[in-house]
Amino acid sequence: MKKKFAAGVLSVSMLSAPFAVMAEAPFQWHNVNVYETSYDEKDESLFNSENYNFVKYSQLEAKLKEITKDSNRVTIEKRGVSSDGFDMLVVTVSDPQAKGKFGKYQAIRKQMFNNPDKAQAFIDKHPDLKIPVMVNGSIHGTEFAGTDSILHLIDRFSNDNDEETKQILKDHIIVFNVVANPDGRVDATRFNGNGIDLNRDFITRSQPETRQMVDLITEWNPMVFLDLHGYVKQSGGTRQGLIEPCTPPHNPNYQHDLYLKWATNQAVAMEAEIMDKKDTYENTNTAVSRVDYHKMTGTRIPIRDNSSGWDDYPPIFTPMYAMYHGSYGFTLETPTNDWDGVKWMYDAVMGALKYSSENKVDMVKDQIEMFKRGINFDHPYHKEGFFPKAYILPADEKDPTATKKAVEHLIANDIVVSEAQKDFSFDGKKYPKGTFVVEMDQAKAGLANTMLWDGEDISNDIPNMYDISAWNLPELWGFEAVEVPAKSDFSVHTSQVKHVNNDGKLVGKGPYVVPNTSVKAVQLANSLIQNGFTVKRADNGDFHIDSGMNPTLKKLVMDSGITVESGAVPKDAVQLQDLKVTILRDGGLGKVQSHAGTRLALERLGFNVTEKTPRDVAVNGLGDTDVFVYSGSTGMIAVQTSASNREFGLENQAQVTQFREKVQAFVNNGGKYIAVGQQGSSATRTLGLATAGVSSGGSDSNGIVLVDYETSQLTAGYDSTDYGFVYRPAWYTNTGDYTVLARYKNSDDFFLAGHWRDRTGAIGQPVIIKDNNKDVTLIALEAGFRDHTDYLFRLLSNAIYSE
Repeated sequence: MKKKFAAGVLSVSMLSAPFAVMAEAPFQWHNVNVYETSYDEKDESLFNSENYNFVKYSQLEAKLKEITKDSNRVTIEKRGVSSDGFDMLVVTVSDPQAKGKFGKYQAIRKQMFNNPDKAQAFIDKHPDLKIPVMVNGSIHGTEFAGTDSILHLIDRFSNDNDEETKQILKDHIIVFNVVANPDGRVDATRFNGNGIDLNRDFITRSQPETRQMVDLITEWNPMVFLDLHGYVKQSGGTRQGLIEPCTPPHNPNYQHDLYLKWATNQAVAMEAEIMDKKDTYENTNTAVSRVDYHKMTGTRIPIRDNSSGWDDYPPIFTPMYAMYHGSYGFTLETPTNDWDGVKWMYDAVMGALKYSSENKVDMVKDQIEMFKRGINFDHPYHKEGFFPKAYILPADEKDPTATKKAVEHLIANDIVVSEAQKDFSFDGKKYPKGTFVVEMDQAKAGLANTMLWDGEDISNDIPNMYDISAWNLPELWGFEAVEVPAKSDFSVHTSQVKHVNNDGKLVGKGPYVVPNTSVKAVQLANSLIQNGFTVKRADNGDFHIDSGMNPTLKKLVMDSGITVESGAVPKDAVQLQDLKVTILRDGGLGKVQSHAGTRLALERLGFNVTEKTPRDVAVNGLGDTDVFVYSGSTGMIAVQTSASNREFGLENQAQVTQFREKVQAFVNNGGKYIAVGQQGSSATRTLGLATAGVSSGGSDSNGIVLVDYETSQLTAGYDSTDYGFVYRPAWYTNTGDYTVLARYKNSDDFFLAGHWRDRTGAIGQPVIIKDNNKDVTLIALEAGFRDHTDYLFRLLSNAIYSE
């Protein structure tokens, strides 16, 4: 349930002995009668088997001020806001001599990128240099223990004066991202206010919270990065919680030898600290959790204890992303959602800090070694030629928006991008002055390569993967990255890019043509429609603006980043309307908002999107909706019986029937229906809107595929053989009543990168079909996956605007 909370002066301060107060049952922090905030906060998540009186987001700022008010070691900052507008709190702690000199320490760290030999020599001469460590709290909102343990740690390092505390402060600058997902903590959800799992967003960087974390990582380049999660337990067993390093496969773009040299032993040190303190745990929820902390014999360390199933392959996870910045990155998974779980996390972090105090000189020298390998283009543990000499990123003259987005993204991730100072040629092709180049003799070459490479097919390397196995930015964002081989004699005079000019340009007197070539192009077309311009769409997908030049048009085009030129309007071009688009809302089945990526894609395309819950549709229908999109779990149109999922499904079978009848009536009355992905397609069959069969390639399969696209309005803007992305791959059978608009390439090599076993049955099979008798389109590709697959977003706009 939700309740109002009060925020203000604390009646009980945190104690300097971090868990002494836990002997009182239950341990409570609370506020008293100052004022009520204007929003509600949930007390628990029904997905958690245990619940406790965790510190609410609303209390955090006041609590931080209370526990640090007498300390001269602490800096508290507000570093940006969440998707829902909540402040993101960052606390930096070190001894008083370091406070106020953080800029100096950051500058020394930057020396690692410019002159790593000099930086290593400096460390030898100054072994007392403070090392930054970053601790990230509760990126998943339902995993409350992370932030609560951070509060205890801040209290200790702000106020305690025992020798252990003073030594850790002498050796470190500790950067606490107190609550990485404020929205999730307020709403007791895993995801943020946009429905995105932030711990899957680091290669995309689509959310404000992720951008804030990236900024912190690139600002500090922490030697150790600890990401605080929950809950992994061995019910009735003796190994409780989880501490990385991970199982194979390991991404080949890491310098994994340098990471493992220290990370496994640091994990063992964390485990040892927990074991040393196990008798101090309260075991308050043992009957429910079946976790007896006193009987612990250790934790689960995947690289030591498992052969597969918990991999670090994709750079979408926070610690894996931090590893590309030289960090020894760890996910810590506490066993239980209670104060014992908070203490487990606290002890694990203390173990990590003690270990880095003891080993910081050699650890940081190896962190510098990673950067040194990149700068010197010397990768001793990689196959020769694995890293290219450079990537050339040519930009389309009329629509450079995808390339420029990529360049800005690379720069934001601390990757050096240059531009050619004169025309040049490579491999028989000419490139103009100003062409972007990513030269790979740079400190963070691994991160640059993992963003720009073609990926690899790892289907035969491992039985299954934890999450996605391919994310290639060029293929999925829609820009070209030309690989220059390692031994090429390629040489071009460049200068580093500091700023990207994103201005578009309106050329001629009109009418005008907007090419259907990017997300920004469709967004511009929709913006023009919404501003009262007459916009028509030709069969090839291009948008035609029936207008002469005027200031509003010029401003919209400039903001788009596209060069829009004059061109005749085809006679058969169809005028577009401002359509009302509704998407079925997944409130959080299984802790996931499965529709969120597609919703964000539609919004970025410029559509005005309304979300409707399944119950709303069942009771009230779709109203004045023009287009209804189903992209997400089949569970949305079923009765959910579990307490945690019940509110997100339909209430009873009568309501299931109501929902089906309302959607059928919408389609029968001329409404446009679009299903996306395997789950959306299967749900369409359940609703009686599709007779085609839906085949699936497995729940843990995903990757980049080649697709043969037919020439049609729905596939406009794509080549006859072009890219697609699959997650739980699907294809259609029994398509006699449909027009088949796209198929997996009819070749054994249709699968380019990722993990998908037993895929031969999918070769040449349909993946986009349109009903011949009603306006129902099924798209088996994941066109809006996690706000990442920009290049495929236009399949959605094409489907919406196609007749």
